[in-house]
Formats: sequence, structure tokens, C-alpha cells
Amino acid sequence: MDQILQILAGTTVVFQPLSLLYLSIGFFIGIIFGALPGLTSMLAIVLLLPMTYTMPMTYALIMCMGVYMSGIYSGSITAITINIPGAPSALMTCIEGHPMMQRGKGAKAIGHATIGSAIGGAIGALLLIFVSPLAVKLALKIRTPGKFSLILFALIVIVIVEKKRTKAILTMALGIMLSTVGMDPLKSVSRFTFGNPNLIEGIDLTTLIIGAFAISELFVQSTVNNEKYREMTSIANAVKFKRKEFFPSLHEMREIGWLTYVKSAFTGYIIGVLPGAGASMAGFVSYVEAKRVSKHPERFGGDAMDGLVAAETANNAMCGGALVPMLSLGIPGDGTTAIILGVLMVYGVVPGPDLLVKQMHVMAPMYMALFISAALLLPISLFLFGPYYLKIVRINRLVLYSTIALIAILGVFAATYSAFQMGVALAIGIVMYFLKKQGYPNVPFILAVILGPLCEQYLRTSLTLSSGNPMVFITNFDSLFFLLLTVAFAILLPRANRRAAELEKKNRAMDENNDQEEL
Repeated sequence: MDQILQILAGTTVVFQPLSLLYLSIGFFIGIIFGALPGLTSMLAIVLLLPMTYTMPMTYALIMCMGVYMSGIYSGSITAITINIPGAPSALMTCIEGHPMMQRGKGAKAIGHATIGSAIGGAIGALLLIFVSPLAVKLALKIRTPGKFSLILFALIVIVIVEKKRTKAILTMALGIMLSTVGMDPLKSVSRFTFGNPNLIEGIDLTTLIIGAFAISELFVQSTVNNEKYREMTSIANAVKFKRKEFFPSLHEMREIGWLTYVKSAFTGYIIGVLPGAGASMAGFVSYVEAKRVSKHPERFGGDAMDGLVAAETANNAMCGGALVPMLSLGIPGDGTTAIILGVLMVYGVVPGPDLLVKQMHVMAPMYMALFISAALLLPISLFLFGPYYLKIVRINRLVLYSTIALIAILGVFAATYSAFQMGVALAIGIVMYFLKKQGYPNVPFILAVILGPLCEQYLRTSLTLSSGNPMVFITNFDSLFFLLLTVAFAILLPRANRRAAELEKKNRAMDENNDQEEL
């Protein structure tokens, strides 16, 4: 109860003028990066990471929450209007949103997506506030062997949820290898430096994050078909919305039903708690569930507002869920929270139960900032800037990406004051670019970079305390529990993924048959 009161007290900090300024900056940066295809909220936080060195941690986390919430939501804007999801989380939104756009209901679809995102984000933030104290109590009971098994569980689950698991394992192995460069954490010896004094301190976390996400993404975007981008811009120029068109009627909201909003929010939150699941899975599961219980499943695939609302509500509710394992256990729920974990580590803060017990007053404003960001979606999107969102797509591509490249490289230097680290970031960016082109995911890489050192530390500490006896991981109940949970997920998740893929394939086949019948 005391922790909940401390979190609620964080409201006073968030409503200070400087806090609101940072929250607003983060919110609008998230809108821009989320709406532009190819850019994501994750990339936005990556670019902001070096800037956080010069500001208090509370303001940095408040700004990250604004980016996180608005970045997940704004992917729906281009998904609905030009059928290109601005973020992977908006993939299911394309299915229902763009056909509505083609029938002249694009503004109404964006309005429903906004309301769903605001409700889902607010419920997810409230669940975070009231559930995290319980998670902390459970986390305090986990001892060192259990912490190793927990991180092992997270790393394995992150690989399992990827479609290309072999490639995910290889990128994760690369991340773990790079995280071991530098001084040994338990002994005063250097390792894998190859006699280079620049590597004695290891590869900076900011260097790895910016190289793997920002620089590699710039290389990817530079190879995108310019003709396709011009076509996308011309479509955006042709779209014009009036402000009144954004507001759904109460009759439409009653048809969707309050149960759809609540159930989708809880679904998104629970999926967010699972390491590596992310917003895309939350949106897909919620969409499929909405179709399963719908009285008119034949409408799905172009005329189901409840399907769009279910996906968007779950996407933003996921934000609150993904922060629970990151803050209480140090295990990121998705790629964006992995970067936020990097922000904390830049300040020398290691997330875990001790942090939330001893420094809750520092973290409380972050909780409230997430809730306020969700609440801002409605007035800002529906009343103020909704009709102007598509102007974001019209930003000159060359100017945009050259600016991001400059910020990325200068960001590495600002964080490390090392030209060598700048070269390393560029090299990692090139390597990750070629890996991406071959279908290798980058999220397992960065999670391995962050969790790898902790995994090694807990493994070696446990073996030291047990005089080298590996049975310590079996004889401790908490460690055994996570090992059994790892085995269960390794068996059950692939089956669930196969069933989801089969169901999605079946739904697409049904939609194609319906289209042929209409023709």
C-alpha cells in the first residue's frame, strides 16, 4: 500500500512545468517516429539516449514514457490512411483500417483507434501501478541461482517468440559475445581485447544500441524503393480530414461494447508481461479473440470496427505490462523496454526489487507519466492535431535520414568521448544491416547485450557460493521453478505460434474467398 501511495504522489512531480515539457517533447517525438514507416518508438529512444546524460534521470524516464505510448499509437495513422503500418504493432490495424479509408471513413477509423489506444494505455498504466508492488514482493524472494534461471528463461523465450529461431539464436550469441569484451566483472583481468587498449573498458552500451538500431536502420531505409516512398507521399497529400470527422458516435462505441475495450486491455497487458512478446503479438491475439466472439465475424477483413479497436487497445495496454518484468526483475518485456533498461543502466541503476523498494520515489513519476501520456492521446489527437498528422509523412526523406544519421553518430561521441567507439558503432551498424537483409532479428541481439552480463554474473556467483556444484540450480526452489517454466514455454509457445499462423492463414483464405464472391 505504501508503494502505491508513493506512485500516486509522483503525480506532483509529473505536473511540474519542466516535467510536462519533457513529457510533451517525448510525446511528439513518439508521434513522428511512430507515424513514419521504418521508424519506431524504439529508434526514437535510441536517439534520445545520449541526450539523457545531461538531464536528471526522472526527466529522462518521463520523456521515454511519452515516446513509448505515443509511438505505439501513431503507427495506426499510416496503417489506416496509406496501408503501411508506421510501427509493427499496427499490422492488424491495416486489415480493418485501410478498407475503411477507401470507403471515406478513414478519419472515423483513426478516431476509434485513438479512443481504443487511450483506454488501453490508461488501463495498462493503472494495472502497472497496482500490480508492480505485488511483483516486487515476489521478486524479493528470488535468490542468486533463481536470478540466473530467470534471465535464462527470458533469453530462451525471446528466441522462441521469433519466427526464425535459428537466426534469433545467432544474433543473441553475437550480442552475448560483444558483452563479454573488456574487463572481467569478477577478476581484474581483461578479455577479448586483442591487445587494443580502447577495448579494455568494453564496448559502451550506447554504442551497441545506436549501432544495432539507429545506424543499421538508416542503411535499410536508404535502400527502400524511392518510387514507393513518392507514391506513399502523393497518397498522403491527397488525403484531407476535417476535425469533426474524427469523433465516433456513442452508438458506434456501444456497438463495439465496453467489454471489448476492457478485455483487449487486459489481454495486451498480460502479453506485455511475457518477455519478448511485444505489441505485435498483443494486437494479433486481441484481434483474433474479437473475431471469435463477434456476432458478425464475416465483417472482419474490412468492415469490423471492433477488430480495429481490439488491436489498438491491446497494443497500448501492452506498454504497462512490458514495464512490470523490466522494473521488478530487470527483464525487458519488449524491444523498447530493453532500450529503457539501457537508459537506467546509463545512470548506473540496475532494475530489480531493491530499486522499487528503496527508490520508488524516483521511479514513481515514470508510472504516472505513462498514464498521463495515454490520457493525452484523446485531446491532442482528436481536438488539436489529428487533421495534421499526415503532414508527418510528407517530411523530405533525405533531410530526415541525414539528420538522424548525424544525431546518431554525434550521440555516440557525446556518450563516450571516443572516436574509436564511433567507429565501432558504424561497424556494428553495417554488420546488423547485412544481418537484417538476411532476415536476422535485432531485438535478441540488444537483449543479449543487456542481459548477458547479468546472466554471467549470477551464474558465476552461484557456482562460487556452491563451490562449483551446478546442482545449486536444481536444489533452490525459485531456480527450479524458472527452469521448469522455461521447459514448459519451450514446448507450448511453438505450438501456440503454429496454431496462430494456421488461424491467420485460414482467415486470409476466407477473406480472399469473400472478395472473389463480391466480385
